[in-house]
Amino acid sequence: MRIGDLAQETGVNRRLLRYYEEQGLLTPARSVNGYREYADADVARVRSIRALLAAGLPTVVIGRILHCVSEEDGRVVSSGCPAVVTDLRRERARITETISRLRAAQRSLDAIAGTSRDTVAAPDAASTPPAEPWSR
Repeated sequence: MRIGDLAQETGVNRRLLRYYEEQGLLTPARSVNGYREYADADVARVRSIRALLAAGLPTVVIGRILHCVSEEDGRVVSSGCPAVVTDLRRERARITETISRLRAAQRSLDAIAGTSRDTVAAPDAASTPPAEPWSR
């Protein structure tokens, strides 16, 4: 399949697919005229890449562990990649610690501003945040 077909099948735009190729995450064959030719397995590979990106992993790390991800369910094949499972657990612990620090900072800001979590409205995704007074 060509790049447009892969883009349509995965919902990932062509530019990102080319970026994944630049990063070594995809290695399409090239036809005589230079067009990229993707295999059916590349659909699952792109979905695995997207899942790993959504988990917060950078493409450099994804490149090192992608061979350990099952194309069927997107899970790490632990039998062949025990170190990857350990690394992912370590990364999860790091993210959990970061979330804890951010929540503590949020509570501190609430206390400083004299607000509580209940009285602070959730930001509207469509609105732009107010300018910080110290950035003027």
